[in-house]
Amino acid sequence: MSAQFGRWNFSGISASPEFLGKVRTLLAPYGTDAESCYSGKGIDWVWRAFYTTKDPPRVTQPHVLQSGVVVIYDGRLDNHEELRSGLGLPVDANAATIAGAAYERWGTDCLRRLVGDWAFSIWDPREKLLVLAKDFLGSRHLFYSIDQEKLTWSTVLDTLVLLEEQAFRLSEEYIAGWLSSFPAPHLSPYIGIHAVPPNSFVSVRRGQHTVQQYREFDCGKRIFYRNDRDYEEHFRSVFACAVRRRLQSNSPVLAELSGGMDSASIVCMADRIALRDSVAAPRVDTVSYFSNSEPHWNEQPYFEKVEGQRGRIGTHIDVSSEMFLMSGEGHLLLAPGRASSVNPQLADLIRSGGYRVVLSGVGGDEMTGGIPTPLPELQDLLVTFQPRMLIRKLNAWASIQRRPWPLLLAEAVGAFSSPTIARIPPHLRPCGWLQPQFVKRNSSAIHNNERRRTLLGPLPSFQENLVALDALRRQLASTGLPTDPPFERWYPFLDRTFLEFIFAIPREQLVRPGQRRSLMRRALADIVPGEVLNRRRKGFVGRSMLMAVSAQYPSLIKLSAEMVSGELGFVSPEAFRSAIERVRLGQEAPSVGFMRTLGIESWLRGLKAHGVLNGWLADFSHLSRMKSEEVPSIVSPGSEHLESSCGSK
Repeated sequence: MSAQFGRWNFSGISASPEFLGKVRTLLAPYGTDAESCYSGKGIDWVWRAFYTTKDPPRVTQPHVLQSGVVVIYDGRLDNHEELRSGLGLPVDANAATIAGAAYERWGTDCLRRLVGDWAFSIWDPREKLLVLAKDFLGSRHLFYSIDQEKLTWSTVLDTLVLLEEQAFRLSEEYIAGWLSSFPAPHLSPYIGIHAVPPNSFVSVRRGQHTVQQYREFDCGKRIFYRNDRDYEEHFRSVFACAVRRRLQSNSPVLAELSGGMDSASIVCMADRIALRDSVAAPRVDTVSYFSNSEPHWNEQPYFEKVEGQRGRIGTHIDVSSEMFLMSGEGHLLLAPGRASSVNPQLADLIRSGGYRVVLSGVGGDEMTGGIPTPLPELQDLLVTFQPRMLIRKLNAWASIQRRPWPLLLAEAVGAFSSPTIARIPPHLRPCGWLQPQFVKRNSSAIHNNERRRTLLGPLPSFQENLVALDALRRQLASTGLPTDPPFERWYPFLDRTFLEFIFAIPREQLVRPGQRRSLMRRALADIVPGEVLNRRRKGFVGRSMLMAVSAQYPSLIKLSAEMVSGELGFVSPEAFRSAIERVRLGQEAPSVGFMRTLGIESWLRGLKAHGVLNGWLADFSHLSRMKSEEVPSIVSPGSEHLESSCGSK
């Protein structure tokens, strides 16, 4: 991920060289290949490049078109050949040139035509218009703040917080989201700083500021075949396309290989592509994690099956010695805009191997039927009024789940009513140590995934898909940017073309009674080792948290007695202390909420130590006068935790 910073002073006055020098210093770790700047009438841009694709010959960004339009295109452009041909551009036109020409031809309507992972910034001096946009997934960061005098935007949150002259207050809504599932992707930790939402663009004219979606999935698109074989063939085709797009790297590709279906499928499909097609990536290597201290997390026999099939042994990293409380939950929980640390062995591997891209299986479980629930299918049958098929499916699922079918029917019907605490699964309920008033004030942020299904409009299964996608968008928006070393994570299971297929097929293809992830297992039966495809669902890591709490018990008890999050009304220290005791005694506690509470607490302590808390609000007025190296870990929550890779899928 390259990095950019821009400022538009509405008065037409350019930023000072000293200010831009500070910006360049903050952006430098995120883009190690090249630096360039652009200055116009009141517009200043700084670009730090980190190249990951075999794009045609580079053009300096910001890229200035003949019309005077200035663009920055950060990311992959998967349909570049189609667009280049349609726009009449030369063969060596690169992504920035193509995206700029697309804007010239179609205006902001071009955004729906750009396929890939990207963030796109456009300055149109003819219209005095600034456009900031992100792709449908929103895995790349782009923050902005706007007031009466200026608009400031950046890939990196630090530049907006540390260099602004104004004070930013903490966003309680963001913190509430971080303490439950994930914050909404348009939020940042600070009031007044926003993130460009996925699948959206921000249009700014002086005195005007709008946020618009440009494209969502078509709920009317349906795919029906006569037999399973056609669905399986189509699945293989779109999944191969998703993986192939993410092999177009200018360096060797590193793939996370756990013992699960998702990562194994990516690696095995990449090998299949390499045998049949010419691939831009020089080679695909693997990295796997194991822990002998976890009896229920023995992944080694499964990832070794994949290594045996491909005839190549990857790098194995023993994470047994990593303390759960110190490592956090992995890269998915780091808050945006801060550099994230990775496992030291993984960092050394990325440096020595020259890797710039890491393939991740995130999204596979959620999008291909990893949760074996019949409810979306039953709800589809209800709203389309198919009573005979509904009865047949109810009986089949009731037999498999050993539950009375009236109970299944009641659950299916209940999803159309407003959510209640009683209906929310225990693992999704607010942690018991959160202050009741805090939960009440931020109920929407805390219960963001509990949405009522509607009888009218898209099928309930389609609504369920969008809810799952929204959760993943939140997850990726909370990912930190690695800088030591820098690299990008790419997600084949979250490819747009692949998801369009998954969203359009009958739910019965994905999940069947007794057949979790049915279509994926059938389609990849000759590609992925059977031992991996047919293994039972992976268990969760459990003992690490107990061991860490036991080892750090005195310091945790001390922390619970002096919690800044308690002073600010977010957490009940007494209730959190009770949770620590329960974990130490081996009793169950919500581990995700436990870790996030510690992450928020550590972040708030950093703020307090630097004297920037005032009541429950953060005043950063003096922070802009401090050197960035003096405040390395107080910009966003979670940035002080090491990145654990135990969660690779």
